[in-house]
Amino acid sequence: MAKEAELNRREQEIKRREEALARAGVIIEPKNWPPFFPIIHVDISNDIPVHLQRVQYVSFASLLGLVICLFWNILCVTGAWITGHDPRIWFLAVIYFITGCPGAYFLWYRPLYRAMRKDSAFSYGWFFLFYFFHIAFCIYAAISPPFFYMGRSLAGIFQAISEMGENAAVGIMYFMGFAIFVLEVLLSIWVFQRVYWFFRGKGTEAQMRPDAASRAPPS
Repeated sequence: MAKEAELNRREQEIKRREEALARAGVIIEPKNWPPFFPIIHVDISNDIPVHLQRVQYVSFASLLGLVICLFWNILCVTGAWITGHDPRIWFLAVIYFITGCPGAYFLWYRPLYRAMRKDSAFSYGWFFLFYFFHIAFCIYAAISPPFFYMGRSLAGIFQAISEMGENAAVGIMYFMGFAIFVLEVLLSIWVFQRVYWFFRGKGTEAQMRPDAASRAPPS
């Protein structure tokens, strides 16, 4: 009984603290994604205004797309390493993954989430800055010119062509990596454009704003 009473007391204390934080305007975001091992908070249907949910869902898809791109890149580079290339390219591919995925989440996905949730100009600016670098990196990775980085640590078109002359199976993997990066670029450009249109008061999302009617010119 004493243990049960102590648990109830702790639950009530936690509840009081949560209520106090809510009254102070502090938003509590429980981790809920992925469902089998929650590490981040994603609740677009409840957190984001209806007229912005589509863009937010697609931006989340671009985040997952980057994870897929960098994971597939590791597989491609692993194949190149096994077939005789410098082992340092594998370590670089792993570094891209372990820094790029959480970096994307904290540097542009969360700022966009906060911007759409609170209509924060500062968060929008932060998103535009780092999302631009995200798109630039994906374009560079899709091209993977033979300079500014080590060997074949990025699965892009130039490295795919070179690899085809040495090992067709690995070359095909590199071509698939190139295709995935291109899709990520196109998806990301769409998100950037839509968010920019909304921020500047243009486009379908902006027209669906609650204050759109008051800003509309008289007929």
